[in-house]
Amino acid sequence: RFIAKPCAINLGIQDSGPHRAQPNAILEKVFTSITKSPGGKRLEGLSKQLDWDVRKIQRWFRHRRNQDKPTTLTKFCESMWRFTFYLSIFFYGIRFLWTAPWFWDTRQCWYNYPFQPLTSRLYYYYILELAFYWSLMFSQFTDIKRKDFLIMFVHHLATIGLITFSYINNMVRVGTLVLCLHDASDFLLEAAKLANYAKYQRLCDAFFMLFGVVFIVTRLGIYPFWILNTTLFESWELIGPYPSWWLFNGLLITLQVLHIIWSYLIIRTASKALVRGKVSKDDRSDVESSSEEEDVTSNSTKGVLSTSSNGSNRINGHVGSGQWTEE
Repeated sequence: RFIAKPCAINLGIQDSGPHRAQPNAILEKVFTSITKSPGGKRLEGLSKQLDWDVRKIQRWFRHRRNQDKPTTLTKFCESMWRFTFYLSIFFYGIRFLWTAPWFWDTRQCWYNYPFQPLTSRLYYYYILELAFYWSLMFSQFTDIKRKDFLIMFVHHLATIGLITFSYINNMVRVGTLVLCLHDASDFLLEAAKLANYAKYQRLCDAFFMLFGVVFIVTRLGIYPFWILNTTLFESWELIGPYPSWWLFNGLLITLQVLHIIWSYLIIRTASKALVRGKVSKDDRSDVESSSEEEDVTSNSTKGVLSTSSNGSNRINGHVGSGQWTEE
């Protein structure tokens, strides 16, 4: 409110939402009482009743679905808050772990287990991370619904379960490694979103590509060969199959499955960006295209990237900037 909003206003981000639908009592009743996405037969019936073109009715429903979505200013402020937290907690974790022996030798996570001291710095690191993920769990139900809602819900459950479980069982050493590794790429994604909302497209693309590289290296490389290796094999070797071994590693493997799914989405988005010349849309987003984009649907222009007179990239005559990270 006091920091992000002034920054957004200075960058020229307006507190204006999507195009609002034209007031219409009949369509509003259908939208609120029957369906938000009418099928072909219902569209034809409404077309005859209102003497409107079917495409005009489709645009009305699209505008009506989008008009309640948060504004760019609101999304900028939320992303700036997440960027600030992710960046701060990542550097806090790196600074803390740099002097920790288990950061350099993961076998140290299991020496003298479970009689390992819980320092105040380690305690606050854990509590801050747990509080933040609980806030994400609750806010997910009030934020705009995205395609990966279920995946994110499972991720938050697994993360909260892992943080709580590892804290109770004093597995905090390996837990700090997992937390720091996950924070390494998150602030880069939020930075890309901030650049996107501010319409700095090249900076947005650069941050997103960097995020993709760091995400894949950490989640598909370091995580399985460093974290899972110590929790699956080194722990078994040093302290044996403790009672909670299966649950603990089951949650960690669940995270690895989610990492693979997200890596696929990131690679797909990046490949589209290479073809189109820029990152155009987040594959997780459920925000729909505007009516202006659909208005140009001829085969000769559909999907073709063109450049406007002021140098802004446009897809089908509609500015694609700001689409990929809509939340």
